[in-house]
Amino acid sequence: MRTAASGTGPAATKRPKDRKDRIALAGAELFCERGYHGVSVDEIAAVVGISGPAVYRHFPNKYAILVHATREMVGALLAATADPPAVTAEGVLDVLLGRLADVAVSKRRVAGLYQWEGRYLTPEHRQEFAATLTTLVGRLAGPLRELRPELTAEQAELLVNAALSAFGSVTTYRAATTGTGTERLLTRVAWTLLRGDAPQLPPPPRGTPGTAPVRPAARRELLLIEAIRLFRRHGYHAVAVEDIGRAAGMQASSVYRYFPSKADLLAAAYYRATDRLAGATSEAITEASDPADALRRVVRAYVAFAFGQSNLVAVYLAENNNLPDKDRHQLRGAQRLHVEEWVRLVRAVRPDLPATDARVLVHAALNVITDIGRLGRFDSAEGYDTQTAHLALAVLYA
Repeated sequence: MRTAASGTGPAATKRPKDRKDRIALAGAELFCERGYHGVSVDEIAAVVGISGPAVYRHFPNKYAILVHATREMVGALLAATADPPAVTAEGVLDVLLGRLADVAVSKRRVAGLYQWEGRYLTPEHRQEFAATLTTLVGRLAGPLRELRPELTAEQAELLVNAALSAFGSVTTYRAATTGTGTERLLTRVAWTLLRGDAPQLPPPPRGTPGTAPVRPAARRELLLIEAIRLFRRHGYHAVAVEDIGRAAGMQASSVYRYFPSKADLLAAAYYRATDRLAGATSEAITEASDPADALRRVVRAYVAFAFGQSNLVAVYLAENNNLPDKDRHQLRGAQRLHVEEWVRLVRAVRPDLPATDARVLVHAALNVITDIGRLGRFDSAEGYDTQTAHLALAVLYA
């Protein structure tokens, strides 16, 4: 007779029907918290309360967990925008924005999965999820153009992407949200963006044939520039010291004369970003005539920083989890101080606004700047940077 010990008797523990989804959720939370490469299958299994080998009954490898979790995330966004009510265009948008705000807040621990860890997806899966997000944007852009027929398709899509970026900003900070209150605030921000003026996307930048970018003469500076460029394009873990040395025109052994390790290169990039951003912010505030002027100047300074140093900013936003512990603690502190400086200015011009709401607005504005900058290829042509700053200010005053 079979016994419980054999795993098939009546006393045997039954495998939960939702175990695959629980594994994917645990993986998604850990990926967002510590980065895809910083998490092992055994650690995911421990969160679920199973053994490492048990994970492989559901997923062939860790990458499959990333793909499944990303599908679950974008699937939740599509489900939220499916079957809109048969009402006016404004009513449709109001319902869909409310649903998206609910998804953003309820899934904030995993909502940033595609934004940063999506770099590790294969081209095939990137294409799959890009098509899904195009569908999502279209579901909002359609009623928006019906409501605002003066908008071109490109302008409507840009404003929708700005609204989605505001929702996604809840994944960029750790402070607890306030549930329904945060959802209402994010919905208000989204409406502010959808009703605002649309920046004109500049044409694609054209390089001059036969010319090469100017390279610094100092080897340390050249290594840092090439490391930042490669980290942004491929992700920190996909780049080897040999790759950085090759890009800079030197042997890997020569790299170590300037930086003891790849992690030190990443930390140097973060310290550079932090120092330059702090300097630009301080200068903007010093030159201001009053708090409202200071807020305008600080926003424009951040836009100029994001547009002028897009590789550095992308690394600064994406690679926190890969910093050495001592540097991560210090640099996160500097990031919090930068956010709090914005919060202080927002509350100076809006004294009735609670600090928690001001913080939500600040993170939304910062996220809109970087996301819209990427859509516009970080181009300052035709005042695009000024228009982006205008959108960010609209968020802060929402």
